[in-house]
Amino acid sequence: MQIELSAVVPVPLRDRIRQRPSDIWDREVVFQPGQFVKIKAPSGTGKTTLVHYLYNIRYDYTGTITAGGKPWAQYSPDQLAAIRQQTISVVFQDLRLFDQLTAEENIELKRVMIPQPIYSPEKIREFAETLGVTHVLQQSAATLSYGERQRIAIIRSLMQPFQWLMMDEPFSHLDEANTAKAARLIEQECRARNAGFILTDLDHDQHFPYDVTYQL
Repeated sequence: MQIELSAVVPVPLRDRIRQRPSDIWDREVVFQPGQFVKIKAPSGTGKTTLVHYLYNIRYDYTGTITAGGKPWAQYSPDQLAAIRQQTISVVFQDLRLFDQLTAEENIELKRVMIPQPIYSPEKIREFAETLGVTHVLQQSAATLSYGERQRIAIIRSLMQPFQWLMMDEPFSHLDEANTAKAARLIEQECRARNAGFILTDLDHDQHFPYDVTYQL
């Protein structure tokens, strides 16, 4: 799925955007299928806002976002639900885990929501071992550290099919070793699916072989 932004400007940030250049806002931008995209930006310039726009859960912008050749507004609720199950996965900055569930239940819920799950339950433990969180799988999500929560959210995002993986500062509370493990797993999964990702972060990094980097 190709995603295109045409003159998109967040209404809440309109005045601020006029005062500084951006590679994304108020531009013509095309995210090509399979690209590894880095969007670098300081705080307050709209990283989370952009991810919400690309996932079509916020609409307070001018301009047009087109996904698969059609503006978001032209998709029906059922079509949008199918896209979120099959085409776009996301790691939100606030992670959105269910605190009343265990870490494993949070991941399993995503796995079984897909009409035809792509992975068996054993894959959860395989990924958890890779990222060093096997020991917290049976704990309530409310008891986890933020770094543990980030790794659980990353595993959860990989449980569904996708052509695009959206990630909003996914490694902000991970040390270098755990970031490297998570980045390797993400790259491996994206390559296996011929999928792309869009990652927002504050700084330059060498976690992935990015195809393109934008300044927000």
